[in-house]
Amino acid sequence: MSPSSRTAAGGLLRMRDFRLLLAGAAAGQVGAQVTLVALPLVAVLELKAPAFQVGLLTAAETAAFLLIGLPAGAWVDRMRKRTLMVRADAVRAVAMASVPLGAAAGVLTMAQLYVVALITGVATVFFDVAHQSYLPQLLPRESLVAGNGALETVRSSAQVAGPGLGGGLVQLVGAHLAIVADAIGYAVSALFLLAIRQPESKPEPVPGASLRKDVAEGLRFVLGHPLLRVIAGTTGLGNFFTAMLMATQTVFLVRVLDLAPAAVGVMLSASAVGGLAGALCAGRLAARFGQARIIWLSALVTGPFALLWPLSGKGVAATLFGIASAVVFFGAVVYNVAQVSFRQTLCPTRLLGRMNATLRFLMWGTLPLGALVGGAVADGLGARAALWICALGFLVVPLPLLLSPLRGMRELPATAHPEDDVEQNASPGHDATVPVA
Repeated sequence: MSPSSRTAAGGLLRMRDFRLLLAGAAAGQVGAQVTLVALPLVAVLELKAPAFQVGLLTAAETAAFLLIGLPAGAWVDRMRKRTLMVRADAVRAVAMASVPLGAAAGVLTMAQLYVVALITGVATVFFDVAHQSYLPQLLPRESLVAGNGALETVRSSAQVAGPGLGGGLVQLVGAHLAIVADAIGYAVSALFLLAIRQPESKPEPVPGASLRKDVAEGLRFVLGHPLLRVIAGTTGLGNFFTAMLMATQTVFLVRVLDLAPAAVGVMLSASAVGGLAGALCAGRLAARFGQARIIWLSALVTGPFALLWPLSGKGVAATLFGIASAVVFFGAVVYNVAQVSFRQTLCPTRLLGRMNATLRFLMWGTLPLGALVGGAVADGLGARAALWICALGFLVVPLPLLLSPLRGMRELPATAHPEDDVEQNASPGHDATVPVA
């Protein structure tokens, strides 16, 4: 972070409620990252699942973004965000706890893992949309970049520890018991959220509103803004190839590189190390190169390192996989801090849920598709072939950004006040706030 970003973040840490939000994010992320290692290992090591079934499990985890992503935003905008996040954490904790219970009873199957993944995915859709919509209610708009940077730092720190912890737990107690850490993490996250004191009123119902109209309004806002359109397209493309990686990396590391569970955890921690570095550097890089420029520059510079994934091999050559993950995810976090902060400052408060849900639908709806493709390719041609397709895909990701107005801009445009008339900001083709530098 730049000195000013560090100062801003330090000021935010003096806010009790924001500290609780950070602590909850850390607890939930540590548990989720343990499961990132443990759940596929349950399928690979304990249930002997083929590559396609592992890919199907990854698809089940993210299918909810495609299935309910759009209406979720309209529902979130009608509810108290913190209450919704607490309920989502409770659902995820119970779902994850069912895995070790099923294994202990000797009845655990891939079908149960699919159901758990689907339920957890639905709860995650609501949690994530509410979380991104809640932050602007907790912080002033001018503090959102520092707030998002602090959240990314905490998440990335948890992600550094989580996979290594997960791999160690799998090796020590078995894959299904390691998932207990995820259930505990979600429960602790809910407790931190419950401790936040800032009151939150329930949004007033809008006369004549309907689910269809609310969803349409969110779509108009996102698709009517040229920069949001290109950000949605680029992120969706990147997530497609990221899902291919997620669906095949455990199979590749275990069955091709012959790594033990603890080593798999270390390899997956490499991406989080890169993400943590990206979170710490995002403010400084945006200040040096410009918030608009860093969005496309981060993807362009780090994407080629994805080629090291399929080039990695046994022994020392396995470190190439970790290097690739660290660099690619460094760029991904820098990109995310810049574009998420822009989205939050651009959007009127009453549309935050729908804006975030619409973008999540467009961006994350590609995840189950990428996971299915990755699993199918790995099953038919091998995990290394799937990683080659994934790596080549990362070379293509920056192209929409380079062909957009962002290519000629240094800073993102000044945004309207969140309470300004929505139609002024959301009308299709309106680009009065998108100057080209």
